[in-house]
Amino acid sequence: MGTFKIEGGHQLKGEITPQGAKNEALQVLCAVLLTPEKVTIQNIPDIVDVNKLIGLLENLGVKIQKNGNGTYSFQADEVNLDYLQSEQFKEDGKGLRGSIMIVGPLLARFGKGYIPKPGGDKIGRRRLDTHFDGFIRLGANFRYNREEYFYGVEAEELKGTYMLLDEASVTGTANILMAAVLAKGKTTIYNAACEPYLQQLCKMLNSMGAKIKGVGSNMLIIDGVESLGGCEHRILPDMIEIGSWIGLAAMTKSELTIKNVSWENLGLIPSVFEKLGITLEKRNDDIYIPSHKDGYEIQSYIDGSILTVADAPWPGFTPDLLSIVLTVATQARGSVLIHQKMFESRLFFTDKLIDMGAKIILCDPHRATVIGHDFESQLKATTMTSPDIRAGISLLIAALSAKGTSTIHNIEQIDRGYENIDTRLQAIGAKIVRV
Repeated sequence: MGTFKIEGGHQLKGEITPQGAKNEALQVLCAVLLTPEKVTIQNIPDIVDVNKLIGLLENLGVKIQKNGNGTYSFQADEVNLDYLQSEQFKEDGKGLRGSIMIVGPLLARFGKGYIPKPGGDKIGRRRLDTHFDGFIRLGANFRYNREEYFYGVEAEELKGTYMLLDEASVTGTANILMAAVLAKGKTTIYNAACEPYLQQLCKMLNSMGAKIKGVGSNMLIIDGVESLGGCEHRILPDMIEIGSWIGLAAMTKSELTIKNVSWENLGLIPSVFEKLGITLEKRNDDIYIPSHKDGYEIQSYIDGSILTVADAPWPGFTPDLLSIVLTVATQARGSVLIHQKMFESRLFFTDKLIDMGAKIILCDPHRATVIGHDFESQLKATTMTSPDIRAGISLLIAALSAKGTSTIHNIEQIDRGYENIDTRLQAIGAKIVRV
């Protein structure tokens, strides 16, 4: 189990470039299974979860060639479907939640798709019903082996239909979409997720020959086609990492420039941090954050009531950044209520921040009230364990702002979502060592 040693209390300075988006990469990598032709993808992040999926595709028989830093070519012209029934696949698929999205492409192209119950973050229940309900509506037969936690769908032919999703699931929408592009006839997906990463998947599929309309809305209309061809695609910068660096700059009173952020795809992220009192400047496609030497003050609502920051499906605020917002608020002037609606275990990491001296009231599994210190009382170093990717980066940011040397165990969780984070932080002045 890996460990970070972090000497906190140092101001950072310089430029940092966000990696390619993890959540987009997991979707578009699965889409290479839809065609026997070559697909080239750029800006793929070098992180554990993405590398696991690339390994799984390779075991499936996809020919993979690394063309440069973050650029790969994939060709799925000799897919080994026997691998799906192997013990190795049951083990490989369990270790990665994103592996669920191979099912839609496999079902569409080969008439069958299987997956073991996927793992991933320990942040509460994450249902798969939306995925399989969509496949069933397209004409697939569903089966589930309770003893082995193994899911399967099979169909001789998928047929387009109208469906209203029970929730605007990003991975569910992506999975159903990838199945529908090769289905016979027209499919309408209402209450579809419309995150930028899903829009990117739609654009990629259309460049391969799919016919998807309504991109960016919550109603996708897909006219099925006989086959798809190859394409080239570039992944967006990771908005969650961008939010992480904004929080890091504020907590450490650092002057940072975040490069090439794709402002038009950030949604509410800049404005939520501005509500916490953080100054952001748009400089071309960069975000410049000045040193907050005098701290930052949380805004109240116009009637004077306490600010609430809550997650919601896009274009609402992403749940992946609530842990960062909560951590940043511990040193603000004022108070804020954090409402994590989607996952019931994601706020449990607050006990680590309380150990460091933060003033947090955990109201219930979904809500926490943070009373900011206004830097009058610096967080103190401690030893902690990272429970998931986003809590892990939040604890790392807290440690970089704290007085003394902190230890974070189980940093594999952080590595699942952040590329070479220690060396990138060292480049802007952070005192962090991987043990």
